[in-house]
Amino acid sequence: MNQSEDKKNIGKRFIAGFIDYALLYSLIFAYLYSFGEPNNEGGYSVTGVAAIVPFVMWFAIVVLTEVFFGATVGNSIVNLKPKSLTSNNGELTLGQSITRHLFDPIDMFPFGIIGVLTIKNSSKNQRLGDIIANTTVVDVKK
Repeated sequence: MNQSEDKKNIGKRFIAGFIDYALLYSLIFAYLYSFGEPNNEGGYSVTGVAAIVPFVMWFAIVVLTEVFFGATVGNSIVNLKPKSLTSNNGELTLGQSITRHLFDPIDMFPFGIIGVLTIKNSSKNQRLGDIIANTTVVDVKK
C-alpha cells in the first residue's frame, strides 16, 4: 500500500464524512421512528436510557470502526485512512479517535468551512480534531 501524505484530499474527506454521517443519521432516524414517541413538533423522541442509543450508534459507527478496522465506512470507500502522528505504526488509539470526532461539529460548521480552512493551512493537512488528537488522514492507494 502506498500512502500519500502530501495531498489535502479535501473532496475525498468531504465525501467520506458525508457517507459516514448519512449512514449514522439514517440509523438514528430509523431508531427514533421505530422506538420513539411522537412529540409536539411532528417528530419523534426518546427519553431516559433509550436516549443513550444514538450516542452508542455514533460511537460504534464512527469511533469503533476507525479503531478496529483502520477507517470509517466513508474513509474506506474513498481510500483514506486516519494515521496517528505519535505512534510508530501509525495506528490510532481509542482516545485519538474519540478526540478527532468530538471536534467534528466544529470542523463541519458552517458547511465545513472551518475544516477546509484548517486542512488548507496545516502543514500536515489536519483539521482541528486531527491537530488536537495528533493525527492526520492519508490517501491509501491499493
